[in-house]
Amino acid sequence: MISRDEVLANLGRYNWKAARIGVVASHSSLDTCDGAVSEGFRTLAVCQKGREKTFERYFRAQRAADDRIVRGVVDDTLVLERYDMILESQNQEHLMRTDTLWVPNRSFTSYCSIDAIENDFKVPMVGSRNLLRSEERGGPRDYYWILERAGLPHPKKVEKPEDIDDLTMIKVHHHVKKLERGFFTAKDYEQYRQKSEELIKQGVLDEDFEQHARMEQYIIGPVFNLDFFYNPLEDKGEKIELLGVDWRFESSLDGYVRLTAEQQIGLEKDGIIPEYTVCGHNSATLRESLLDKAFGLAEKYVKATQEYYSPGIIGPFCLQTCVDKDLDFYIYDVAPRIGGGTNVHMSVGHPYGNTLWRQDMSTGRRLAKMVREAIEQDRLDEVVT
Repeated sequence: MISRDEVLANLGRYNWKAARIGVVASHSSLDTCDGAVSEGFRTLAVCQKGREKTFERYFRAQRAADDRIVRGVVDDTLVLERYDMILESQNQEHLMRTDTLWVPNRSFTSYCSIDAIENDFKVPMVGSRNLLRSEERGGPRDYYWILERAGLPHPKKVEKPEDIDDLTMIKVHHHVKKLERGFFTAKDYEQYRQKSEELIKQGVLDEDFEQHARMEQYIIGPVFNLDFFYNPLEDKGEKIELLGVDWRFESSLDGYVRLTAEQQIGLEKDGIIPEYTVCGHNSATLRESLLDKAFGLAEKYVKATQEYYSPGIIGPFCLQTCVDKDLDFYIYDVAPRIGGGTNVHMSVGHPYGNTLWRQDMSTGRRLAKMVREAIEQDRLDEVVT
């Protein structure tokens, strides 16, 4: 891990009053940029060549003579041949020379090596650099390890395919779409074998996918992504905030479930198995009797990160949950950074964040608001790693 002294020395070069927010142009970057301009920051979107149009043209910022934003959210773009080229020394130096505070999202950690992010990326990062690795399933201290240490509910792990005796979710990366899911379900070993062989034949799974697969109990119930925020600067109210709740649209699963049961069975007999590729999100709320439970999950997660991943979570994090028939939560995934569904909060905020802050409060804006407070209080070193 890059030393904290080195990161703080780089932060010491910054003109804090001229700080801007930088992010990989993908995933939740529009929410990040929208929130940043709402709090008076300029923004930088780091794009991959061929994917820059959305950010360089269609959401390009226009400002009035007094620097007031009048259209768009992306002030500047840096277009690279590949996303991971942001790790090159000259690009890092450009970020620091232009007083850019970096916001990590899932695209950043997917396209760039976690080792390089931890050891070689010298740019001050808003959030918890050391927790990003916990999102990589199968590591020695991944988020499942944290959930177990925290005593948090999560689907029971199935150790090997032969042990499958109830509906089970098999989590694995897609063979072709490397950043997407090759997930599938099976009720027993025979169905597991049949489906996996078909998916290998279709090019969805690697032949050796079992080496990297996570198998766990399938929780039957709705999915809620709980978009939380932890503010270490807070000294009056609660440090943990629930900003919003979202849920996913998944292709081809969502089209599959619109068919009749007879048609679904027919498709499965033909070897057409639904995929779980996330392609969009929508907003949701929870019945109020579930909110206490939701906050309880966040409290335990924050405490565990502080104990095992000092200084612990900083800023946004997302607990991805299912709720069963008894209204109990199960955490099936954790994002120790801004969540993938927060673009549903853009501009309008979310009922929970808005209610708490009495203004439109998206995750992106809440993050920028924390940075603004840190600058004003001369405490920026407390929110960067």
